[in-house]
Amino acid sequence: MALQYDEIVRSGLSRQVADLIRAAILDGRLAVDERLPNEEELARRFGISRPTVREALKVLAAQNLIRSRRGPTGGNFVIRPEPEGVARAITDAATLLVGVGSFGSDEIVLARVETESLCCKLAAANRSDADLARMGEEIALQRQDGLTDEDFCASDVRFHRALVTATGNGPLRLMMYAVIESFIPITNMLIYREHERRRTADSHERIMMAIADREGDRAAALMRSHLDGLRSVLDTALERRAAAASARHSEGGDDR
Repeated sequence: MALQYDEIVRSGLSRQVADLIRAAILDGRLAVDERLPNEEELARRFGISRPTVREALKVLAAQNLIRSRRGPTGGNFVIRPEPEGVARAITDAATLLVGVGSFGSDEIVLARVETESLCCKLAAANRSDADLARMGEEIALQRQDGLTDEDFCASDVRFHRALVTATGNGPLRLMMYAVIESFIPITNMLIYREHERRRTADSHERIMMAIADREGDRAAALMRSHLDGLRSVLDTALERRAAAASARHSEGGDDR
């Protein structure tokens, strides 16, 4: 096991040990399916306690980098990171950052415009009939009368998810997880009262048809237009929220 055991210092030991093992996995010094030394051996090599080793292993397991197996031939083994697990971590982090105000609405919309326009071009080149069918199913659902706000917003996410899947590009799909699974739901939470469903479904259908015709530039232009319209709706929603908050604050001041 090619690890430098003298690289750690005496603060945050479990995190440092986890980071060292993680680096060894990512750069290939620890191979997939390789068994790690047991807790006692790791503690001896790193010069730390077994509880500290145990905490480090929990961190690695949470990152989907190792898996524990029981039995005489068991132990902790390196596993190949799954894109879905990595993507969930990215999404959780992005959701947290948006929630605490690290990203503004203009930044979020701009990120969507640039990345989803690229996705439209790749989807037009690489889409399958199954990809088009998934997008079509969501558009049909979005046109249904009586659909709840929650169901409409969920369908919106699935439409954009299907579009990204149609790119056929694994790294791009991973990068887009934060946009699809975090930015879109949060945006929808702000604008669902203002959402013009017919206009959204019509925009989705035009984008899908351009992708079906393999006209990437047209699909990208339609996506830009669609998201520019969303920007206007989002601005209106935020202005109304600010006005309502100001009114509540004024009423509170009057009470004093």
